[in-house]
Amino acid sequence: MPKKIFLSSPHMSDEGYEMEYINEAFETNWIAPLGKNVDEFEKEFANYVGIGHAAALSSGTAAIHLALKAAGVGQGDIVLCQSLTFSATANPIIYQNAIPVFIDSDATTWNMDPNLLEQALIKYKDKAKAVLIVHLYGLSADLDPIVELCQKYNVTLIEDAAESLGTFYKGKHTGTFGQYGIFSFNGNKIITTSGGGMLVSNDQERIAKTRFWATQARDIARHYQHSELGFNYRMSNICAGIGRGQLKVLNKRVAKKQYIYNYYKKELGQLPGISFMPINDFNTSNCWLSCLTIDPDQKVKPLDIMLYLEEHNIESRPIWKPMHLQPFFKEYDYLGSGVSDYLFDNGLCLPSDTKMTDADLQRVCDLIKE
Repeated sequence: MPKKIFLSSPHMSDEGYEMEYINEAFETNWIAPLGKNVDEFEKEFANYVGIGHAAALSSGTAAIHLALKAAGVGQGDIVLCQSLTFSATANPIIYQNAIPVFIDSDATTWNMDPNLLEQALIKYKDKAKAVLIVHLYGLSADLDPIVELCQKYNVTLIEDAAESLGTFYKGKHTGTFGQYGIFSFNGNKIITTSGGGMLVSNDQERIAKTRFWATQARDIARHYQHSELGFNYRMSNICAGIGRGQLKVLNKRVAKKQYIYNYYKKELGQLPGISFMPINDFNTSNCWLSCLTIDPDQKVKPLDIMLYLEEHNIESRPIWKPMHLQPFFKEYDYLGSGVSDYLFDNGLCLPSDTKMTDADLQRVCDLIKE
């Protein structure tokens, strides 16, 4: 059996930056949650993306949950959420006893369609409390019209940038346009802390409040006193040490992801019926995963390629199944034109592991050509 090629696996630095911070934590016995690595990771991350404040948390899902809570989303509120995403985007809406309304993507960005968003804002008027967009696979949403609509209708914009760390929209990092941005450091992301996430904002008071909620909402008192509902959402000092080391090689990881995308596009882009994910002039993508679609009139289907690669010990996967097609969310409203359905039916995520060699990339391309 040939060696395994992963979709996107953890990639520690060759320089061993992560171990320097981990060893320091062991030497000083800061093994429990919080500590110097957490504080410094928050500062370094905020500085990297160009925003005022950051809170290191246990997952990107936790970051979305606290962003919704910080935005005042509660019982019966409407949250307008991108449909084409992973369920971790939408689940925290339910945690807050709010109501998701799903919005389709546009073909230009694969992300939330601003025209459909406006229709939803008009439809739900004062009930809409927040807009939750996603920068899918490292592709930026078209942010200018979305930001303008959120301001016009006085709703909070939350950016799920879990997959887009290192992506820019018109020269500015995704995740820094809304009132809140969230990032993920899951094992398959462009950098990892094993598991973890970050919530960012320019609102210092709100970030301080989320840190309070994330540490079980313990009041300042000698005894254990809790006046609000809290959560166990803070990142550990060990995981934050990994993150500090990973942050040092993030630019290298982005460059390699972009190289992988361009390699695939050059080798496969001329095959009949194949179209690659759109990278627009306003979008400098991190190319977290290289994705394509196959025209439904073609004999070869995405599943055929996935199964064939699987036979040769290579991971790939479908485009996300939209939330409005998920059994759990089927009862909620959806405004769409069929774009996300098409991408799900005809899309494929190619292996985009930053440890892949040119030989690995060519192996994948040759198998697809076969």
